[in-house]
Amino acid sequence: MSKSKTTVHIQRAEPSDGPALLSLIDALAAYEKLKPPNAAAKKRLLRDMFSPRPRIECHLAVCDGRSVGYALILETYSSFLALPTLYLEDIFVLPSHRGRGVGYALFRAMVAESHRRGCGRMEWTVLDWNKPAIDFYKRLGAVHMKEWHLYRLVQSDMKRILDASR
Repeated sequence: MSKSKTTVHIQRAEPSDGPALLSLIDALAAYEKLKPPNAAAKKRLLRDMFSPRPRIECHLAVCDGRSVGYALILETYSSFLALPTLYLEDIFVLPSHRGRGVGYALFRAMVAESHRRGCGRMEWTVLDWNKPAIDFYKRLGAVHMKEWHLYRLVQSDMKRILDASR
């Protein structure tokens, strides 16, 4: 396949897109050398995406009728701006479709979605070894927030804290 620009259609995922989305998430896990979500996690993911009050939403990049990338988003909130922030949890394009404008189209669509919602900013994280992604974001003018450190508690840590409080 050539690396020429391709026609990309960005659309919000529907429940019928579930299998294609889960396949893309598995491909992202393989790319990041991580274990993919198990069956129970995949079921929760689709539930949280397509429930009456969705916690997350997904947009698909479609080329020639095939889903070749996705962006998973949610809103957070900035107390200082008093505006929502669009958080980009995942953005992924199949390796076979990179370098053809698919990632840019998907990212640009999320910027437009952020603007449409009146967000004060858009944020995401990127793995420190993912130089192609880092270079892509730098080319677009994104700023690496060096003064902020990401922290995480997993369920077992949360349980330990709650149990210690009793």
